[in-house]
Amino acid sequence: MKALTGARIVLPDGVAEGHALLIDGARIRDIVPDAAIRTGIGRVDLGGGWLLPGFIDTQVNGGGDVLFNDAPTVEGIRAIAAAHRCYGTTGLLPTLISDRPAVVDAAIAAGEAALAAQVPGVLGLHIEGPHLNPAKKGIHDAGVFTAIDDAVIARLTAPTAGVRLVTIAPELTDDAAIRALAAARVIVAAAHSMADYDRTRAAIRAGLAGFTHLFNAMTGLASRAPGMVGAALEDRGTHFGLIVDGVHVHPATCRVALAARGADGVMLVTDAMPPVGGSAGGFTLMGQAIRVVDGTCRGPDGTLAGSALSMAQAVRNAIDLMDCSIVEASRLASGNPAAFLRMADVRGAIRPGLMADLVHWNDERRVTATWIAGERSDAGE
Repeated sequence: MKALTGARIVLPDGVAEGHALLIDGARIRDIVPDAAIRTGIGRVDLGGGWLLPGFIDTQVNGGGDVLFNDAPTVEGIRAIAAAHRCYGTTGLLPTLISDRPAVVDAAIAAGEAALAAQVPGVLGLHIEGPHLNPAKKGIHDAGVFTAIDDAVIARLTAPTAGVRLVTIAPELTDDAAIRALAAARVIVAAAHSMADYDRTRAAIRAGLAGFTHLFNAMTGLASRAPGMVGAALEDRGTHFGLIVDGVHVHPATCRVALAARGADGVMLVTDAMPPVGGSAGGFTLMGQAIRVVDGTCRGPDGTLAGSALSMAQAVRNAIDLMDCSIVEASRLASGNPAAFLRMADVRGAIRPGLMADLVHWNDERRVTATWIAGERSDAGE
């Protein structure tokens, strides 16, 4: 057992100062006053800053100059997870952007192999499309879009050792398909959709669990047409992601969403692309040249193409742009994603019995170290 000392500990309901976090193997044993650390327990002085629960990102398309679509392999997943770990992400879902069935199959197989190999940080797989609406395609290739049929349901509901998240357009999917996915414990989310308020509400009743990136690529909130955004803000049983980079969603809109829905349903997501943790200034997505322009990823016509956002920066932005406290920002980055992924009894907070998935921020709010299942890495920002 070891004691992490010298940092303020960010808990679900506050910040503990003058306390140590006791880790026993892969799990958190206890949080005790510094003076109560027993003789014989090794001390690790973090030298100030904050100790937070590890960040959990449900939408990671790439990182370290690797795009998951181009490298649907264990090696590709390992490289992406390692790149994001430097920014405090200790749990993630490699995310496949709409692609051909053969690539989806390869991604599913790679995800299972990565889970079997216990690649650090990999919690499962996110398949975003290709069952989306061309009218809200964003950077996705509408040429590969398909409807959900029995073969697709069989593919998506194949047994998994981790979490499987699927993004769909509810208006192009009937309730029976959503119920079949949900019954197989697939987490169903909506985006790239023209679904109106009523269709979205019906999909929620059928088992829709959340919204991949609120406001982006969906019907908005208007006076007489609440849209998908209105349904997401109203419903208290779902979660929604927010890409808080100051570009995808205006900061004021993020603040309004937080105020409307409350802190229990909002998740920070990055929608990250290969430049996060990489050195290249661009990449290719489905034949399109994507460049990083003023910190954002854009296609040839200026369309946003995911992001160059890290979770560490998203958490800083939640504090600076959304007026969140560090406790609230931690909840958006860790606790709520864990709840959405049905893992709150395992990770997502600093609490005795949970996995020792942790991030150390120094006093400049930069990642200096992470722990996954109690194993420390000093690779940081």
